[in-house]
Amino acid sequence: MLIGGVQRFTLIDFPGKVACIVFTQGCNFRCPYCYNRSLVLPEEFGEPLPEEVFFKFLSKRRGLLDGVVITGGEPTVQPDLPEFVEKVKSMGFLVKLDTNGSHPEIVKPLIEEGLLDYVAMDVKAPLRKYREVVRVGFELGNVVRSIELLMSSGIDYEFRTTVVKELLSPGDILEIGELIKGAKRYALQRFLVTDTLLDPSFKEKHTYTEEELEELARKLRKYIEEVLVR
Repeated sequence: MLIGGVQRFTLIDFPGKVACIVFTQGCNFRCPYCYNRSLVLPEEFGEPLPEEVFFKFLSKRRGLLDGVVITGGEPTVQPDLPEFVEKVKSMGFLVKLDTNGSHPEIVKPLIEEGLLDYVAMDVKAPLRKYREVVRVGFELGNVVRSIELLMSSGIDYEFRTTVVKELLSPGDILEIGELIKGAKRYALQRFLVTDTLLDPSFKEKHTYTEEELEELARKLRKYIEEVLVR
């Protein structure tokens, strides 16, 4: 597993749990608003953290941490993700996976084998605009399959969308709501301007106002049980 970094402690990334975060290197999307360019662009990768260093750290956190969040980049492009998850679970920790939903064939067996406790999937756009937003070609049906997989999985999950006003109109966001109709939880995430954006020109882009986000959340609740603004 190519580990680009570790956050030793978080109270907000794994709902209701005390966790650490593992950041994997590599992603098959090129979302311009991504703020982890050093985990996405190979030419900006740092020296990976050896797995043994991470697991040594984790062994000292038994009884202090509830779980591990595996994020990226995109973890499902890591060929040894299943083995990594299995080892974390064998140490007695819960596992949350963050994914872009492009590889349901990787996530499905992890769920079936009881290796995942929570999955957060980014839904980038309505299907008709997906490739425009992620800036690559890929099998669009995998997004639909991943949505259906999570909604029928029986494990805890959420969908989420990073909201850039210039990329997604209010109508686009409501269309996403229709796509995930009946879901348990959906989070609208504010777009944040940082110095590490994948596309530096997006420093000039905007998110919606607090009032606009709350109004969108109100409208989305006719499709989805719980809608959050983050």
